[in-house]
Formats: sequence, C-alpha cells, structure tokens
Amino acid sequence: MKIFGIIPARMGSSRFPGKPLFKIADKPMIEHVYRRASLYKNWDQLILTTCDQEIEDEAQKIGIPCKRTGSHHVRALDRVAEAYHLIANSPDPNDIVVNVQGDEPMLDPEMLRIVIDPLLENNSKVATVLAIDIADEELWLNPDTVKIVHNDMGEILYTSRAPLPYANNGFSKDLGAKRVGGIFAFRWKYLEKFTNFPETRLEKLESCDSNRVLDMDFRQYIASYPAKKIYSVDSPSDIQLVEDAIRLDPIWNLYN
Repeated sequence: MKIFGIIPARMGSSRFPGKPLFKIADKPMIEHVYRRASLYKNWDQLILTTCDQEIEDEAQKIGIPCKRTGSHHVRALDRVAEAYHLIANSPDPNDIVVNVQGDEPMLDPEMLRIVIDPLLENNSKVATVLAIDIADEELWLNPDTVKIVHNDMGEILYTSRAPLPYANNGFSKDLGAKRVGGIFAFRWKYLEKFTNFPETRLEKLESCDSNRVLDMDFRQYIASYPAKKIYSVDSPSDIQLVEDAIRLDPIWNLYN
C-alpha cells in the first residue's frame, strides 16, 4: 500500500479563471499548495495534475512534478483518478489517494495527517474529508463554502452550499457547523468506483463531489480540524485575505 498526493488544477475556473497561476506573495498559488503539501513526510509520491499547457509549463519552471490529464473532467476527483493511473506502476486497491485541492494556499501539513491517519488505522474506512469548524456567521452563509452535515459517528450525511445545519436562532459557535477543507482521501478501489459512477442529481445541484459518494451508498468520515484563519481561494476577492494572512503564518517560513 502506498500514499499518493495529487493536486488538481485548471485554468478554466468558472468563478476565477486562471487562478492556479495567480501570484500570492510573489509565488503562483499552485506553488504554495505544493510546497506546503510536501511538508507532509509520508508521501510515496506527490504531484500536480492539469489539463492546461500553461500550468504544466509553470510547474516545470518551478520544479514541481506534473502530469497532463484530459480536459473532459467535470470534477476534481475524476482528474485525480486519471492522474493516479498515470503514476501508479502497479495499482493496489488499498492505496491511499489524496486529493489536495489546488486552491488551498494556506493548508497546514497537519491537515494531511489527520485526513490520512484514519485510513491507515482502519482498513474498513472508505474515505475521509477534512472538516474545519466554522467560527463565524459570514463563512456559514457564504455559498462558496461547502458545509458538512454529519452524524454522531462522524459519518457525512450531506454536503451543501446552504447554511447548514439549520438553526432557528441563527448562527452560533455551539451549532457545530463544519466546512469542507479541500483535502479528500480515498482508498483507490473506492475512488475507481466513484469515477465509473455517473454524476448524480444532488452532486450537480450542489456542485459537490461528496454527494456522489453518498448517492453511491458509501460512507465518508470527517477529519475534524479547529477553526483557524486560513482561506481558500474561490474568487478574486479572496486573494487579499490570503496576502494579508500568509506572511504571518509560520508555515510560510518553512518554504519561502
């Protein structure tokens, strides 16, 4: 069994075209993601994957391993699955394949550990998702933020861009709301099944890959992470938030 980290990126983002190469603190966003992910020491292989020549050229220039994948993929997990086929010399059904979203320039390598460890410790688990506590109402209401509803055993029941779970009295920290943090880990045998299963109604309505997994009657588990001032990049307005925060983040000094 091996652990593969795959960072999908494409120029054609509907909300922010070209964002993988947008400079943050003088580095393209994909470089921040790769350098931070590489601080996790248990990878057998960590690569970038893209369908775009511009991204592949930039990756080559800054020394990041990259594999070209098809332009037909709608969801990141489908692109990740193709990339795994390209790099795994002898695919193992129990390999752990980790999708590290390319728009997470402030990820902490500790996030990778808490997502991957449950699969190393329990062979029966199918998949884990980074679930970050939501500490403020603005984030809870933001449709760019994918919220997670889970049961008491940590099994994900639904993911949505709506402010969930619902509360009569509005948002409070006691609500226990969590958001998807952009890191997904799968055993290969289940990710392969995912890619062979057609897009589902709830996946398309919510634009959330995780809902396809749930519609397939597989269980994903949350990997909980406390609320922290870290920002994904969903739109151009997020760039300034990251610029202001990243130079104060101690992880920045480990790769700058």
